Amino acid sequence: MIIRLNSERGTSLIETAIATGILLVVMAGLLSMAALATTYTENHGHLEARTTEYAQDKMEQLLALAYSDEASDSVVFPAAISGGTGLKIGGGTLIAGAVNTAAPVTGYVDWLAQDGSLLGGGTTPPATWFYERVWQVTCAVAPCSDISPVTGVKQITITSTVRSSVGHALIPKSTVTTLKASQF
Repeated sequence: MIIRLNSERGTSLIETAIATGILLVVMAGLLSMAALATTYTENHGHLEARTTEYAQDKMEQLLALAYSDEASDSVVFPAAISGGTGLKIGGGTLIAGAVNTAAPVTGYVDWLAQDGSLLGGGTTPPATWFYERVWQVTCAVAPCSDISPVTGVKQITITSTVRSSVGHALIPKSTVTTLKASQF
């Protein structure tokens, strides 16, 4: 037995309610993807790019020093002619190819504010730090003599990291490495 409705009143309201329910379920899924995309973009598109930029800035500053320079203070910009370590062999220890940011060494670390302005050096971070740069200078091709005749090749490794990430994701970190020959 088939019952026919004489009136279709209210059916469009039911259809609208069902369509709205389906739309809400779909939108909830899309909003979670939007939040994930925003977090990923901030961490990998912005913060990692900044850590790479700041590591490259420090690399350029160190490469501008003379091979035999062991006195310039590269923690300040522009580098002061005395009071620092220059390109003296030393610095932090390497862990998986990156300089250990958890154990900075005086003279081989500096701190940056969130806007990238230099806050100074030292193993104790300033209260307003957002980026940390640590570096290590090693002898890649011995002998690395700073006494005339100057010989060898030094390897400079810089690791830059950020204080915190968005969404408690992996902390963005960048490492750059280069070689500096005694002729330059």
